[in-house]
Amino acid sequence: MAALHTMLGGSLVGFLFLLISGMNSGKAYGLAERESRSIARINKRGPYLGIVIPNTFEMNPLLQSPSFAPDPKLPQLDILGKRFRIGRIGDKNVILVMTGLSMLNAGVTTQLLLTLFRVEGVVHYGIAGNANPDLQIGDVTIPRYWAHGGLWNWQRFGDGPDDELPLESSGDYRREFGYLNISDYNIAGSRGKGKSKESNYLNNVWYQPEEIFPVNGVPEERQHAFWVPVDGNYLAVSKKLQGLKLGSCVNGTTCLPRPATVVAVERGISANIFVDNRAYREFLRSKFNVTPIDMETAAIALICLQQRTPFIALRSLSDLAGGSSASSNEASVFGSLAAQNAVDAVIRFVALLGS
Repeated sequence: MAALHTMLGGSLVGFLFLLISGMNSGKAYGLAERESRSIARINKRGPYLGIVIPNTFEMNPLLQSPSFAPDPKLPQLDILGKRFRIGRIGDKNVILVMTGLSMLNAGVTTQLLLTLFRVEGVVHYGIAGNANPDLQIGDVTIPRYWAHGGLWNWQRFGDGPDDELPLESSGDYRREFGYLNISDYNIAGSRGKGKSKESNYLNNVWYQPEEIFPVNGVPEERQHAFWVPVDGNYLAVSKKLQGLKLGSCVNGTTCLPRPATVVAVERGISANIFVDNRAYREFLRSKFNVTPIDMETAAIALICLQQRTPFIALRSLSDLAGGSSASSNEASVFGSLAAQNAVDAVIRFVALLGS
């Protein structure tokens, strides 16, 4: 976790700067001269809208869509294990890149995208677990804020909410965003009528903001960020997606109770956790008022915040995290539908930006 914290902070920027330093002279560390020339040619035709995608099953519907036109001369460029796909959606130049699973992959990929290419903004899309039972599988959510919910200070047994956290006095950690008390979820012998809850050796987990080092800030002077807002202009444009017709059936047979829709919501949260647990889902909803739960978006949001790059995310709900009465995770059935709905919403959003 400390490694993730560092990677999402300023050292990642420094690492990538060293990696591509000298790129203009064609002698960058880790880059061949041919790759450097290709990057220069691509950037001359920019700027681009960066479209960042978690996995291939979420990316393939966009690649197969007639709305995406690959660049006829240079449709893709492979650099440092990442494939950057160059093309257009409508009137917008776009660069597509797949991150892979997790916050680390998402953060590294986004920083590489912004460092190598002329990117005017970042649009992220994919599927997500749902913490809001009032919404439905297949709905595409657009949160105003994103938080990284996996940076914790795990409190020692015996300490409570009034006890200072280790290193809190130096500003490293804080109690601003509250905690998860593990003993709230004890079962055996502690939750009967009139009985007080028992303690638990796992005690409390306190949620922490990230340290960020913005490009226009003072190096090595950290700032803190927990709720990262999306770009205000992008958010205003996204409101025009309301009423967009989205899919509601899988293979024409398994259908949702109502047509899926695009929904503006307040908050989403990300961590290196696949949440298939009802109790934790209900905790996240009650504690933070979040709707989509995923494993990448907050990392992308934090990198864009540090780099002062406009950002928005569209996440389509593939399952009610932890289920309700279902015996298995619904994403295995509705994941493809959710992915297609996210792609349909992104294509329309990019078209609106282009207009």
